Amino acid sequence: MRTCLGCLLAAGLLTGCGSSADSASDRLALTEMSGAYTADVSANGSHALVGAVTHGGSLWDLNQQARQFDWNHRAGEFSVLSAVDFSPSGRYALTANPQDLVLWNVSTGAAEGFWSSPGEILDAVLSRDGNYALLGLGNHEAVYFDVRQGGIRTSLRHPARIRSLSLSSDEQYALTGADDYVARFWDLQNGTELQRIELGNTVDTVALAPNGRLAFSSGSLDQAVVWNTSTGEPLFHLSGDEAFFPKRVSYLSARFSANSDQLLVGRADGVVELWDLNRQSVQRRWKLDKRAAYGPTSTGVLAVEFGADGASWLAVGSNGLMNWLR
Repeated sequence: MRTCLGCLLAAGLLTGCGSSADSASDRLALTEMSGAYTADVSANGSHALVGAVTHGGSLWDLNQQARQFDWNHRAGEFSVLSAVDFSPSGRYALTANPQDLVLWNVSTGAAEGFWSSPGEILDAVLSRDGNYALLGLGNHEAVYFDVRQGGIRTSLRHPARIRSLSLSSDEQYALTGADDYVARFWDLQNGTELQRIELGNTVDTVALAPNGRLAFSSGSLDQAVVWNTSTGEPLFHLSGDEAFFPKRVSYLSARFSANSDQLLVGRADGVVELWDLNRQSVQRRWKLDKRAAYGPTSTGVLAVEFGADGASWLAVGSNGLMNWLR
């Protein structure tokens, strides 16, 4: 999971909340005031992983609300992380800077693999058991990389840099978003492109539903769409398809629910939305708090996740705050 930190302030100035929004019920500072470049929350909501602006990577136990481990790639240095991700099982985590990646054991905090990347890493997602990582690279490739033994299992060639990635729950398919304004759905076993959808700007964020039939893709300050992976046809737009005055919204994070009936998205203007995919409408909306009375007017939403109790949601802002939403 990654984000485009450079576009947060500009996007926040161009977009608004649109309607009434709730506030977080609880929050926890994961970083110093300088905030975070990237973040992720484990699937059960028990841990958060953050790549801070000033003090590198750290793993947090959210149940204890305490920092567990500091994770950096070299001793005595704070790593500038371009991507972090938990495996769906929650047992492993990945941290990546543009040049290399490290696989970590969440329970022990130990590094279990350190590899140089075949290209500049822009985004990365882990497979369920932490055996493979899908890497979005600046050299116009997405590669399915063996983080246990090293080496590339599958390479997916693109005509542009790959900004965003998602891996299907069965690890048979991949969704990529690139600088050529196209989101592509791939057969990961043979490297074949199956479907694509074209947007109007760089594809910032993509996500695949657990059922494998739905995909989310959004362009920077452009349209955001849920579409059918079998046909490549749009099902509905979250924004950007308005007839007269299209909304200019950037979505930085997205997560489908386990039953593929809901979509949780985080925007660059600090808004989190819960969408009902059957009704194609917003169920809940929150606005993340500022960290202080001064400074930037909003915080971008770097990561979102469904709570284990089914009645709460979690979001990490670029200001370094963990938010519990109820």
